[in-house]
Amino acid sequence: MAPLLVVFSGPSGVGKDTLIERLLESEPRMHKVATVTTRPPRPGELEGIDHYFVSPQRFQQLIADEALLEYARVYDNWYGVPRADVDNLINDGWDVILRTDIQGVASIKAIAPHAVTIFIAPEDMADLGARLLRRGATETEDQTLRLETAKREMEAAHTFDYVVVNPENGLDSALEKVRFILAQERSRP
Repeated sequence: MAPLLVVFSGPSGVGKDTLIERLLESEPRMHKVATVTTRPPRPGELEGIDHYFVSPQRFQQLIADEALLEYARVYDNWYGVPRADVDNLINDGWDVILRTDIQGVASIKAIAPHAVTIFIAPEDMADLGARLLRRGATETEDQTLRLETAKREMEAAHTFDYVVVNPENGLDSALEKVRFILAQERSRP
């Protein structure tokens, strides 16, 4: 059975990282590729696990070296997927998880049409706004920007292979839906 390339996306604060973390705990065949970013680490984030934290100059060098599968500027920082990490894991037989923004999903799907794309959606925009506040987006300007971006991202949800709603206090349900999707994808010829 060929390894899966699974790409998750969705609005900021919707719970993508928590969902992926729980998925990895229960799916020993899967590995998440850490993205490269120019933003500083948040409390508790680890180099090489959550992201590779690099300078803007180093990021531009990675672009010039064609070392990134895809990249985009999001909220004034650069993010990209290291091509070698994805290739090495797939060649070793791992199912690979990527977490990227909407632009990144479109770029990856163009390169790897077999990639499985899953959009993680909030129950509604009010729920998402409350989550962003709890996450620490206390600056009104930052929260407004993230909610406006989330509205645009929600409009693109129909372009994904699957949409999974991750309601507040509904992580177990969303996780079961994702597991079901992966089981279906693994059973395809």
